[in-house]
Amino acid sequence: MRAFERWLIRSAFACALLTLHAFAQGPGFHVDVFPDSETYPRNSEGSIIELTDGRLYLVGTRFYGGLADEAAANIVSRISSDGGSTWSEPVVIQENVGTQNVMSASLQRLTAERTPDGKRGAGPIGLFYLVTNSEVDLKVYLRTSTDEAKTWSEPLCVTNRPGYHVMNNDRVVRLSTGRLLCPVAWTSDSGKVNHYTSLCFISDDQGRTWTAGTGSVDAPKRGAMEPEVIERKDGSVLMLIRTQTGRNYAAVSQDGGDSWGGAEPFGPAAPEAPSTLRRIPSTGDWLLIFNPVTDANADHGGQRTPLSSAISKDEGKTWSTTRDIETRADQAFAYTSLIFANDRALMSYYVHDTNAKRIATRFRSIPVSWFYEEEPNP
Repeated sequence: MRAFERWLIRSAFACALLTLHAFAQGPGFHVDVFPDSETYPRNSEGSIIELTDGRLYLVGTRFYGGLADEAAANIVSRISSDGGSTWSEPVVIQENVGTQNVMSASLQRLTAERTPDGKRGAGPIGLFYLVTNSEVDLKVYLRTSTDEAKTWSEPLCVTNRPGYHVMNNDRVVRLSTGRLLCPVAWTSDSGKVNHYTSLCFISDDQGRTWTAGTGSVDAPKRGAMEPEVIERKDGSVLMLIRTQTGRNYAAVSQDGGDSWGGAEPFGPAAPEAPSTLRRIPSTGDWLLIFNPVTDANADHGGQRTPLSSAISKDEGKTWSTTRDIETRADQAFAYTSLIFANDRALMSYYVHDTNAKRIATRFRSIPVSWFYEEEPNP
């Protein structure tokens, strides 16, 4: 058999696998867009953005040195022209320049420009990511694209000061004022100290320069970890943080993320795992993606399954009954990215096979209406 024929067969088989995944169980459809393998045992911490032509651009962290957070990794991308059912071949867009790795990517438009029809963002795209060198040196970097992710600028350091700065994937926010916020959890030493406070790095010039906010947020035990920020209708900013207390905590800023009030328990019960909080454009309601099961005696305060959703119509005061997105007990699900397009929620998150000890990145597309439906009776 000639090489070209073998390539055609392999390509057809790969497409068939993608199609099979796309129609597997769960709401909407899903594709394991960065599958695990012996070469790449962990694929995690990604982000999605809609390009001006409607295609989806997804980036993720691809580990080739093991499962640990400090294992060697690079950042790769794939593109979908059909809403996420099929994807292009992976392309490395950020090589490993850290002593340990690069990881945890976020994509965000740096300005509020729109396409002529007003449907999509059109400003420069920022690719934010972490460069990990040691337990005392972790920084956020930014590269910019002005040609819809075809090429990227030289890197700019966002967190240009000493210490260990953790910014989760898909966390950068552009406020209605145009201000950009990079929410980070900081510690002087992740090995010896390992207690975190959260703050925002701020840019008021479309990402050209960055300064640390004047205030920070703390929480009990291991501290305020893996922050997420969301702008409220009154212009204030809420910071959602992971804690070891069996609950998320939240704090509020009245000055665009510069200073913060005290942190208090927020929302449904949650283990020591990151939650994702976004506003649904079509309804104005908040959508929370989280792990709802807690166990004080378990690692990280509870297994990261199921992966669930909840709706708040009053900006976090009350929450609807949860709906389960993923339920397998032998897998764990976390580090969710989330955008909205064509009245669908487009997500990526890691799927940890606890038996095989490997991690894949899953893309899932769910109609927004699904989150408002009642769970069917068993």
